[in-house]
Amino acid sequence: MDKNAKIYIAGHHGLVGSAIWNNLKSKGYNNLIGKSHSELDLLDGVAVKEFFDAEKPDYVVLAAAHVGGIMANSLYRADFIYQNLQIQQNVIGESFRHGVKKLLFLGSTCIYPREAPQPIKEEYLLTSPLEYTNEPYAIAKIAGLKMCESFNLQYGTNYIAVMPTNLYGPNDNFNLETSHVLPAMIRKIYLSKLLMQGDFEAIKNDLNRRPIEKVDGNAPQDKMVAILSKYGINDGYLDLWGSGAPIREFLWSEDMADASVYVMENIDFADVKGTDKDVRNCHINIGSGKEITISQLAELIKTTISYTGEIHWDATKPDGTMRKLTDVSKLHSLGWKHKMEIEQGVATLYSWYKDSINA
Repeated sequence: MDKNAKIYIAGHHGLVGSAIWNNLKSKGYNNLIGKSHSELDLLDGVAVKEFFDAEKPDYVVLAAAHVGGIMANSLYRADFIYQNLQIQQNVIGESFRHGVKKLLFLGSTCIYPREAPQPIKEEYLLTSPLEYTNEPYAIAKIAGLKMCESFNLQYGTNYIAVMPTNLYGPNDNFNLETSHVLPAMIRKIYLSKLLMQGDFEAIKNDLNRRPIEKVDGNAPQDKMVAILSKYGINDGYLDLWGSGAPIREFLWSEDMADASVYVMENIDFADVKGTDKDVRNCHINIGSGKEITISQLAELIKTTISYTGEIHWDATKPDGTMRKLTDVSKLHSLGWKHKMEIEQGVATLYSWYKDSINA
C-alpha cells in the first residue's frame, strides 16, 4: 500500500479499529478516514453510499460490528444477526461498487462449530452445528467471509477475511451489560476490591465514567451496592457466570492490529485461495495459539489486582463452547506471530483501565 493511499477504517473508535488506526499511523500512513457512529450510521445504506461517493477510499478495513459477551448474545439475538449483516452488506457492497483495491474483513472464531476438533483449523468451518448462544452473530460473520470469498471468485476482487480469537486491550468494552469475559472480570474484581476497602469515592468515580444500567456515582450508596450485587460484585466475594472450566485463547488487540496491517501490506487472495477446484476456507485465523481456562484467567486477574476476596462460580449459567483454540499455522506460514503474552497483557490492561477512569 502506498503511504498516501486513502484508507477507510470502519469502527476506528473500537477495540480493534483504534489499534489498527494507531498501527497504520505509526507506519507512516497519513491519509486515514474514520467516522463515528453519529457521523455515519453503517446500518443506513444510503448514508454509506453517499460516504463512499464522497471519499472514494482506496482501501477498506471493516472492523465495525455489533458485538457483546455471552449474556448480550443470548438476549439480543435479532440485533446481532440483523445489524452485522446490514453493516457488512453496506460496506462490502459499496467497496465493490467503488472499486476498492483491497478490503480486510474482521470476523470472529465463533464462526466455528461448537464441537470442532482442537486446535481449530480454517477448514473446520461449516462442518457441524454452531454454539447456540452466539449462533446469530456467528452466522452473520460466516456470511461476511463468504461475501468476500464470493466477490473474489466472481469478480476478481482482493478481499481478505481474518478471524481473530478473543481480543482484549486498550479501548476495550467494560460495560458490564455487554462486555466480553476478560474486561468484565477485570472491572468486577476491581470493584469488589473497592467494596472490601470501603472506598466509595473510587466506586463513584468508576460509575461516573461507566454507569451500570444508568446508575452512576451520584446515586445513593445503597443503590450503587445493589446494582453491583446484581452483577455479582459483592464485599468480599464475586459471583461469576458458568463453571470456570471453559478454555479460551486471548490475543492483545495491538497484536491483532499488527497482524491486520501485515495482511493488508503482504497478503493477497491469491496467497490463500489454494489450488483445489472448489475454493473455500480462504480466511485466516488470527490468534496466539495458546490457551487458559476461565478460572485460571480469573485467578490471574485476581493476583494482578491484589484481590483477596473469594470467587464463586454459578454453574447454572451457560458456559458456552467448552474449548476454543485456533490453529494459527496458516498465519505463521504467512510470516506473522504474536508478541504480547496474557500475563503482561492483563497487567497492562488493568493499568489502562484505572487510568481511563480519570481520563
